[in-house]
Amino acid sequence: MDILDQIRLDYERFPHDQSYHLYVEDVYFKDPLNQFRGVERYRRMIGFIDRWFKDIDLQLHEIKYAQPHQIETRWTLSWVAPVPWQPPMSIPGRSELGISEAGKVISHIDYWDCSRLSVLGQLLTNKR
Repeated sequence: MDILDQIRLDYERFPHDQSYHLYVEDVYFKDPLNQFRGVERYRRMIGFIDRWFKDIDLQLHEIKYAQPHQIETRWTLSWVAPVPWQPPMSIPGRSELGISEAGKVISHIDYWDCSRLSVLGQLLTNKR
């Protein structure tokens, strides 16, 4: 199974059974809320999502090689927020994964197709 297929499977299973072995130890991760290095920290972030969010659904819309050493994905992440009124929330976005010569992920950068403020707005205005 090649890295594209493994990443596709990770999206299908998210946040469970992720293929952390695909990442270098000091992988660089960035999204609109976080920026750090390290596969162990990435694993803890996914664990936090799994523990606190409900009904997590990561829909993969597209996955492709954009360049020989870069994979791009388009996705929508949806969940129910862990607050008493349980608002449904959703973030559409895309990721750029840098791939090393050895075939491991060296960077994972997420971009949201919405603002952080609009995500906060979902928390405050949506009701289940």
